[in-house]
Amino acid sequence: MAFKNSDNQPKSITSYPERSIDWITRLIGFDTVSRHSNLALINDVQAYCEHLGLTVAVTFNKAKNKANLFVTVPAGENAEIVNGGLVLSGHTDVVPVDGQEWTSEPFTAQIRGTRLYGRGACDMKGFIACALTLLPQAALLSKNGRLRRPLHLALSFDEEVGCLGAPLILADLKARGITPEYCIVGEPTNMTMVVAHKGIAVYRCRVHGKSAHSSLIAQGVNAISYASRLVGYVDTLAEELSGRDGDLNDGDALFDVPYSTLSVGTIHGGTATNIVPNLCEFTFDYRNLPHMTQEDILAPIQAKVAELTAQMQARAPETGIELFQEVGVPAMTDDDSAELQQLISSLVADDKRHKVAYATEGGQFTNAGIPTIICGPGSIEQAHKADEYVELSEIERCNGFLQRLLQSCC
Repeated sequence: MAFKNSDNQPKSITSYPERSIDWITRLIGFDTVSRHSNLALINDVQAYCEHLGLTVAVTFNKAKNKANLFVTVPAGENAEIVNGGLVLSGHTDVVPVDGQEWTSEPFTAQIRGTRLYGRGACDMKGFIACALTLLPQAALLSKNGRLRRPLHLALSFDEEVGCLGAPLILADLKARGITPEYCIVGEPTNMTMVVAHKGIAVYRCRVHGKSAHSSLIAQGVNAISYASRLVGYVDTLAEELSGRDGDLNDGDALFDVPYSTLSVGTIHGGTATNIVPNLCEFTFDYRNLPHMTQEDILAPIQAKVAELTAQMQARAPETGIELFQEVGVPAMTDDDSAELQQLISSLVADDKRHKVAYATEGGQFTNAGIPTIICGPGSIEQAHKADEYVELSEIERCNGFLQRLLQSCC
């Protein structure tokens, strides 16, 4: 059930899908790659929520071309909990399809066999579709006085490029005095319960050397050579974190990768073989276990930067090394989520607790004092790939899970 205009975007209409499959089709039709606006999708969902009689709060980025949406189904009269409640959280942006070979149009959902294909099918418009399908029933229960605690839906922008939208949602909730009790982030977990994940910090290192002809290397300072020394040091720290060398590592066996990691991702430098390069840049990321901090790894790297900079400036004062942080997403902890875990374990088929290496907005919710777990349809292994898909059976499982979750609020 797709509603398209000449721009290949779903139209805003007064009638809306009633089934999750139709909602997924509708949502995939919005090209919400992170470099694009998500306002068409947000406006459509806002109209839907207001059609149900719900009040919507929207927060924008500085450019006003992207927005978050937060909507509350209020508790009924004489409810046990008026403030608080449970948040269902999902991000609206998706990763690009550039350079990928798709069998079908990525922004037109297609069912083939037991799978629904399209960009965002599992990451994570499938969960959002299930949550939107649940809203009319939740609104009716609220109207009839049967909802004993609020149910919230939070949709964010730019999760894929550093979880940029969720902090604005959380700041707005704090300003409005809304304090949710729990949060469920619907990232793809095959409907199992993820109780913790690592944090991530991305750094860019810029090494400024001094150019010279390669036959006169004593007159220059080779930026690539000094960058390689720092890359080697980052690799040494990575070895220590993995437990193969040194004592820096303090692991957690419940994680799929049971130690914090460091990884160099890109490197660029030099213009010609016969020129001593005056610039080299590289990036690396640090994925920390929840009990570790960014400072644990940043402090020794900064010390190495200072050591190498001193060596460079002894040869040419204008040289040196700069270190910038580009992304910082906190880890999600399970410190305060025991009660939520107990609830979720009664609602899913697999009640095992899992911990994962990838990061989500869950860490921002736990940092705000809201116990959070991750549970959603689809496999993370299908995310970001060509021919991304979600199994239809996963959508059915998610619908059943949310139905049981709603009943627990009644």
